[in-house]
Amino acid sequence: MRAPRASLTAAGCLLAAILLATPRAIEGQAGGLGQAGPGHGPNGAPGKATPIPLDPGRQWGWAVRAFMDDPSQPLYNTTKQKMLEGKQVFSQTITSFDVKAYCEGAATFDFSRFEMQHATLRFDEIEKMIAACPRAAATPIIRIPDATETNVQRAVDVGALGIIVPTVDDAIESRSVAMFARFPPIARRSTGGGQAGSIWGPVIQKPKTFRSTINDNMLVVVMIETQEGVKNALEIASQPGVDVVIIGNADFESFSGFGPASEGYLDLQTRVRNATYLAGKFWGNANPGFSRNNPIAADSRFHLGVPPAK
Repeated sequence: MRAPRASLTAAGCLLAAILLATPRAIEGQAGGLGQAGPGHGPNGAPGKATPIPLDPGRQWGWAVRAFMDDPSQPLYNTTKQKMLEGKQVFSQTITSFDVKAYCEGAATFDFSRFEMQHATLRFDEIEKMIAACPRAAATPIIRIPDATETNVQRAVDVGALGIIVPTVDDAIESRSVAMFARFPPIARRSTGGGQAGSIWGPVIQKPKTFRSTINDNMLVVVMIETQEGVKNALEIASQPGVDVVIIGNADFESFSGFGPASEGYLDLQTRVRNATYLAGKFWGNANPGFSRNNPIAADSRFHLGVPPAK
């Protein structure tokens, strides 16, 4: 199924503008100081990509804001609101059906990450937890196993305001999750059913409705974990409707062979960081430890876990 023409046109215009405006930055992101293969310099040595400086007129997430229908409206997705305000966000992790534990944590963290990739949680269990303490302080976000239409639409129908998709290797996967997470005319989310409208309706000021506000409040997060993903990071991040690109740190190490404190690992991180910034999205790391004591820690905004001790 092809994405709406407007979305594809927007992607083409954004990518063309990036390529014309910052050719040296793109070259540095793609190849560092070595050959074009991700994370490798001459003769297999680690590359040495350097962070692209931020343009004062284009801070992190500039394209996320530009994609919104009404960037000035206050968001009920408080996690997205915090990132638009330049803040780092962290989460509790929910791996089993426990209403009490979920609601207690949901009053504390920036968002709740319901884990469906490496846990046996079901959509009906997540639906019940979201309904038990609706509109809690922590934004409900679900990590689904893949970017299929079925998983994405079930997740948003139960009331999640965010979707996380792991191991995204190319633009086709990132476009797929973005396509089904939002309503037309910018995407392909089905009207469907579910409790989402009843969960968020009470905080929406009339005459606005859930249908007219949810596109701006949705947060689409994709994870890069492989070297293929690093090579395709700019295209992955540039897809309309993708808001955040994070590194799946444990698998990033597994696929690359670089230890998390190594020069090669930092090179790969920097390449993804650069591509995400050039695409105008937010960047982060699954491991919240990378939000501190790392050369590019200040740019890491989205994390799957609790903040590390200072």
